[in-house]
Amino acid sequence: MHLEVICHFKKTFKILFSLSFSLLFSPPPKGLGWYTVNSAYGDTIIMPCRLDVPQNLMFGKWKYEKPDGSPVFIAFRSSTKKSVQYDDVPEYKDRLSLSENYTLSISNARISDEKRFVCMLVTEDNVFEAPTIVKVFKQPSKPEIVSKALFLETEQLKKLGDCISEDSYPDGNITWYRNGKVLHPLEGAVVIIFKKEMDPVTQLYTMTSTLEYKTTKADIQMPFTCSVTYYGPSGQKTVHSEQAVFDIYYPTEQVTIQVLPPKTAIKEGDNITLKCLGNGNPPPEEFLFYLPGQPEGIRSSNTYTLTDVRRNATGDYKCSLIDKKSTIASAAITVHYLDLSLNPSGEVTRQIGDALPVSCTISASRNATVVWMKDNIRLRSSPSFSSLHYQDAGNYVCETALQEVEGLKKRESLTLIVEGKPQIKMTKKTDPSGLSKTIICHVEGFPKPAIQWTITGSGSVINQTEESPYINGRYYSKIIISPEENVTLTCTAENQLERTVNSLNVSAISIPEHDEADEISDENREKVNDQAKLIVGIVVGLLLAALVAGVVYWLYMKKSKTASKHVNKDLGNMEENKKLEENNHKTEA
Repeated sequence: MHLEVICHFKKTFKILFSLSFSLLFSPPPKGLGWYTVNSAYGDTIIMPCRLDVPQNLMFGKWKYEKPDGSPVFIAFRSSTKKSVQYDDVPEYKDRLSLSENYTLSISNARISDEKRFVCMLVTEDNVFEAPTIVKVFKQPSKPEIVSKALFLETEQLKKLGDCISEDSYPDGNITWYRNGKVLHPLEGAVVIIFKKEMDPVTQLYTMTSTLEYKTTKADIQMPFTCSVTYYGPSGQKTVHSEQAVFDIYYPTEQVTIQVLPPKTAIKEGDNITLKCLGNGNPPPEEFLFYLPGQPEGIRSSNTYTLTDVRRNATGDYKCSLIDKKSTIASAAITVHYLDLSLNPSGEVTRQIGDALPVSCTISASRNATVVWMKDNIRLRSSPSFSSLHYQDAGNYVCETALQEVEGLKKRESLTLIVEGKPQIKMTKKTDPSGLSKTIICHVEGFPKPAIQWTITGSGSVINQTEESPYINGRYYSKIIISPEENVTLTCTAENQLERTVNSLNVSAISIPEHDEADEISDENREKVNDQAKLIVGIVVGLLLAALVAGVVYWLYMKKSKTASKHVNKDLGNMEENKKLEENNHKTEA
């Protein structure tokens, strides 16, 4: 029994010595070259042993090599007991897994896992090894442009911003782009400063690239981007940042002047605002405004307002930069005007038959249209009165306008009153039935005369009358009577100017007499002209009736001698009738 223990001890010692010597001095087995496993940061590293398991295998082990070459054992698996033991290595605690085929897995890959690992299979007679190189890659964060300039100024080299990409392994490279094209360093125009920093704990890199750029107006609205190029498990990759557009400042090279509000024409009384603009960025805030006839400029903001402008404001208006007066702009302004003078105007009173010259004088900045209206009805021409008539009275308006200038209109009015003393004309007409006679008193005058009928002699007033409308200073009053004897009727017309009286003898209804024609209105004059031929025929008939009239007159004279002295009962004699006629003539005079 003791002899067996001694033999077993010698055998174990021989194996351990051989293993130690192999670990320290033996090169990799022939036929097995370097093998690399690429893993992403945080993933699980899987390393197959890459050795065929011998039949007389005693156990398998995994180790890694320190930078100085010394080994550190991390996992052991017996081929007989099927048990797995992990060495007490703090950085790999609870991270290792060794399978039955001796594949080693390391969870949560770290940068520190980049080592040379070796798989060892041990038999009684030999030790077999297979080395594996582990490479760990960490994709950097998406690059971001930070510390961006608020604005860039043309012809000035200025920091545009920093492009930062963090947590990369290995470190990457940053590239700047303008409108999608790579920016290369250019003395005095493009300066790129690159730096990288490694976190001592995570061993991850942060890359920063600073761009200093001399901008021009061509960079307006141009996008700037940056990218980071890095190596991953599957090779080289590139990630781009978001676009950044910068406000480009540049000096004003040209100014323009505007007239507000925008109108096709400006008229007297308008308010106008002059606005000066510069094409620089930022635009100028102050300008010098030059008014017509004023050599000195008025310092103001970019606007200058003129209120209630007059015609003398017509001229050239200018504005310029405060510090560069040669940069100037101008605008011509015409203030349109319109004057109207109506003579006479207001309320004017004239007598019928008077002459009244009327003039409407126009003064304007351009040709104006003139329209005359009478009582809201447009006239074909301007009024002219050589001899006034009642129908000329009314409200006259002279109106003028500039068609091209909105709202520029003027108007003056004349209220013409045509006065006249009352004029009377009396007519009589016997009804065709011979039972009544119509007596009409035609009156012309203004103001409207009042009409009164009386019976001469008795002084009785006749109230039962019929009046026509009062038009153009004319109207009439009529009565219908059936006198049993001859009478004299008096028509009195009176207004503020005068009282006029006229009388008319009317025969008894039984005595035929000549009818007087009615007053012809203006509207009927054309009809009268059309009946001219008919009148000629009537005249011939009247000649035939003259003979009959003589007989009637003889009968009338004979009957008048027996008439009653009372005007309502007696017809009177011939001498009284003659005296009555003489009195009537005196009254008319």
